[in-house]
Order: sequence, then structure tokens, then C-alpha cells
Amino acid sequence: MSDKLPAILLTVAAALLVVCHVLWGWVPVLDSANLAFHEAGHPVFGLLSSRLAVYGGTLMQLLMPAACAWECYRREQRYGFYTCLVWVGENLLNIARYMADARAHELPLVGGLDPADFHDWTEILSRWGVLNQDTALAFLVRTGAISLMVWVLMRAWKTAEENV
Repeated sequence: MSDKLPAILLTVAAALLVVCHVLWGWVPVLDSANLAFHEAGHPVFGLLSSRLAVYGGTLMQLLMPAACAWECYRREQRYGFYTCLVWVGENLLNIARYMADARAHELPLVGGLDPADFHDWTEILSRWGVLNQDTALAFLVRTGAISLMVWVLMRAWKTAEENV
């Protein structure tokens, strides 16, 4: 049982994250941190190029958990690595929600900004010429997020079985 405890805890945590997304569209404490990373990404990437600033939020939102995952992998901390990959997946669920809102503009933006003028994904998908595909692209990202989480959980359970 103790060898399987990390896999059990990771499975419960991943399930809770998905349930929070289904019920509320966000995870209270975790997504506050994710939002801070997202917002910090705009000026950080904006220093490189003003055209990159709009991508910076999403990139930083993914880079933070990916960097943590890499550090855990490098230190051979398997369950830390798996946990960080679930965090990446959870961020992808957030990104999919924001992406799906590119035309609808129903989500509130930080600082009360007008979504018609400041919505990242409206700008990004317009640049790419695929704004009318926002919900389809969001579905693909959401599917990728869930697939990543399922794959991570399968790896965690395989690791638990190998340790028995």
C-alpha cells in the first residue's frame, strides 16, 4: 500500500483538478498562482519583442510548471515530475477555456480591461487567421490536457507497480 500511496494521491489530485474545472472553470489557489505567472509573462516576453508580449502570458503559464517538471526529472524525483506534468495539464485546461472565449468575450480580464481590446487569444487567433476556430482549437487543447494527465497517471501507476 505505501508503495502505491504516491500514485493514489496523484490520481486523487488530478481528479480534483478536473472536477474543479468542470464545476467552476478554475482551481481556487492554484489558478491564482497560474494567473500571476501568466500576467508576468506579458512584460517578460514583451522585452524581447512587442509582438511576443501577447504570447508571453500563455508561454510563461506553461514554462513555470515545465521548468519545475524538468528540475524534478533532473533530480530523479519521479512523483514530483509527474505532479508538475499534471500541473502543465491543468494549465492547458485554463488555456483552453481562455482560447474558447476568444470570440465570446465572456471571461473577466485582469484589471477589468475590455476583452474586445485586450483578449490574448482574440489577438493571437486573429493574427493566425483562425479566430472562427477558437472553440475547435480549445477542444483540441482540452483533449491534449486530459490525455497528458491520463498518460502521467498511467506512468505513475506503472512506477508504483515496479516498486512493489
